[in-house]
Amino acid sequence: MAVKIKLMRFGKIRTAHYRIVVADARTARDSRAIEEIGRYNPNAEPSFIQVNGERAAYWLGVGAQPTEAVEAILKITGDWQKFKGLPGTEGTLCFAEPKPDKRIAYEAAVKDAMNEPADGATTAKKKAADKLAAKANPAPAIEESAETVAAASEPTEASAE
Repeated sequence: MAVKIKLMRFGKIRTAHYRIVVADARTARDSRAIEEIGRYNPNAEPSFIQVNGERAAYWLGVGAQPTEAVEAILKITGDWQKFKGLPGTEGTLCFAEPKPDKRIAYEAAVKDAMNEPADGATTAKKKAADKLAAKANPAPAIEESAETVAAASEPTEASAE
């Protein structure tokens, strides 16, 4: 039986990710596999590649033929060079930076929020600001109302004639 190491496709239409599998060469791309030996996600930045090197070396040793895509992946991980006895067995695989812990970021945000002043944190609406100003200075408001009453009670020149 001819055995191939190939990619089995998963995912949505434009967000494909793959499993690196060992399967009979006559089977379809996504059909039953003998063994899964790795994963590959080209959409991640950098591309996510995870290969079980021991199992890949075993299957290459017993005669399994990798497809072109899988051979390129094995060269990146360094497993192909180990199998062939070539230099560069460390591979050129890049790893993504670890994501910061969400709990630590949350606690830092809470600390920042606790240090903010309580007054003036939000802007009062225009009417509310006017009411606060009137409460702070009640005397000028009374004087203004007395002036307007006095001005209204004085006779105007037109009414005097």
